[in-house]
Amino acid sequence: MTRPPLAGEAAGAAEAGPAPSLWRNRDFTLLWTGQCLSDLGGAMVELALPLLVLQQTGSPARAGLVGTAGLVTTLVCRLPAGVLADRYDRRRLMITCDVLRLAVYALLGWAVVAGAAGLPVILAAVVAGAAATAVFSTAEHASVRNLVRPAQLTSAVARNEARTYGVSLAGPPLGGLLFGLGRALPFLGNALSFLLSLVAVCCIRRPLQEARPEAAPAAGASATEGLRFLLGHPFLRALLVIAAPLNMAFTGMIFAMTLALRHAGVPPFLVGLAGTIFAVGGLLGAFAAPLLQRRLRLPVLITLLCWTTAALMAVSALLSSTVLAAVPLAAAVFLGPTANAALFGHQAAVTPDRLQGRVVSGVLLAAGSAAALAPALAGALLARWSPGPALLVFPLLVTVAAVTATVSRGLRTTSA
Repeated sequence: MTRPPLAGEAAGAAEAGPAPSLWRNRDFTLLWTGQCLSDLGGAMVELALPLLVLQQTGSPARAGLVGTAGLVTTLVCRLPAGVLADRYDRRRLMITCDVLRLAVYALLGWAVVAGAAGLPVILAAVVAGAAATAVFSTAEHASVRNLVRPAQLTSAVARNEARTYGVSLAGPPLGGLLFGLGRALPFLGNALSFLLSLVAVCCIRRPLQEARPEAAPAAGASATEGLRFLLGHPFLRALLVIAAPLNMAFTGMIFAMTLALRHAGVPPFLVGLAGTIFAVGGLLGAFAAPLLQRRLRLPVLITLLCWTTAALMAVSALLSSTVLAAVPLAAAVFLGPTANAALFGHQAAVTPDRLQGRVVSGVLLAAGSAAALAPALAGALLARWSPGPALLVFPLLVTVAAVTATVSRGLRTTSA
């Protein structure tokens, strides 16, 4: 009787011959398309949820509470999600998360129709959905290296970056349109997006992790092992110090720019246009990322991008009272996907598959925690100083990342 191949052997066999383009990679395209749809549903709900709470309670503070609950849940679930992604079958884990999210948002849509969507119901749905999304996204990140060739990792990450910026352009307007047609429609639409994601994941043929012949350690020991590897690897340590201030600076700068423009009396339409310019810059940058990565070695690429972003953000801070500030900031956002794709693509390459979930969750936790603090920091800075000096704090944060990229031995010694 023929022994079935292990996951690693099956992947190796599939890699014989020339690499197909990512668009012709059936399994990666299925995962990517499914997540485009579920991310679009999530972007619709991000706009619809505060509108629903405002309509139900009339309280902006309670609307903010719902958003904060989702962010806090995501951060709290990051490390446990990494342990789960490395401990259990990633496909089954993602299927379970999609089933849970489908049920949660279908029930929330029904509650809205029935007039039973009070604040406790909404909070329960947000917390359950955010927890499932944290687990799903960690398992998805950890699975990518099993679906593409090593040389295509950075291109795959760049394509995921394009997905993120694309849905950020399309999701909110669509969510607003559906909410105007019927309050339950964005939530039912989100449930449908998770159903389609579920079908896509079920249709993936290749294993999403290598074989796990050894017995899994206890959860606490497993999390410790992942953090030890993350902090003990020179490149991954540099990634933490670079990614955290970069994410915080981008989030804080965009948030602060929005407040500064409104404070200067810029009409809401133009403020919204500035946000669209940011998203377009990121989307174009995601498409340009593979070309930039092919032309520059990773240490040179990351160092150049960090210093350029710091300079562009400083120019944007000096123009903070006019819509022109969006132009250099959009140029900085244009460079962001290239940095993310290069850093996270190399992370996937240097991390053993059995540790992918835990290492990814550690990096996302560090970057997400910093980004979550950015709006509060931006508000405090603008309350104390005028917009120009206040916004200069964010290019200074990027300068920290640039200095790290310049002097880091872990980044300089990579062969990418």
